[in-house]
Amino acid sequence: MTIVRQKPLKTLVQPSETLPEKDNEAERMRDVLLLIQNLINSEEATVKLILDCLYDVGSVNLINQKIRLRPLNRVMKLISRMSKPVFRVLAFNWFKKNCPRLITDWLYLQIAFKGLQNIPQEIAQEVAIEAEQLQPYSLSSTESLSLEIKHLRYQVRWLTGISIVAIACLGVVFNYLN
Repeated sequence: MTIVRQKPLKTLVQPSETLPEKDNEAERMRDVLLLIQNLINSEEATVKLILDCLYDVGSVNLINQKIRLRPLNRVMKLISRMSKPVFRVLAFNWFKKNCPRLITDWLYLQIAFKGLQNIPQEIAQEVAIEAEQLQPYSLSSTESLSLEIKHLRYQVRWLTGISIVAIACLGVVFNYLN
């Protein structure tokens, strides 16, 4: 898909007065990034506790939403509790690697105050132009796509059930051996 803009993109010409301001801004945002990284390193225990709380709430909500069978639901909750140490290590490494940049970028967007009001209107115009260019599917192809989707959903349900049973059996065997 291509995005067709109604107005050509403007070339930005920076006056010489704003260049030192941009350099200062970039340097200060690098300082913010370093400070956030330092905060994460010094408050490692706090970050891990926050991730633990998020995992506890998120895993229970996800299991309750996806698995309706009561006995299977309980087994999955037990499995999620056993996998918590692995999650803690992986999540902390991901958090340490990615979150300082994400937080810094988000904070910069909050203080930039640039053209945030016009963005949704431009996106809506681009989507409207693309919608006019798209050709709808014929009725027969829509029906065949619908049947294919139903078949794929059926296969996903079977694979999910088989995976859950296999994980539950593995958990039982693991507990039995211990």
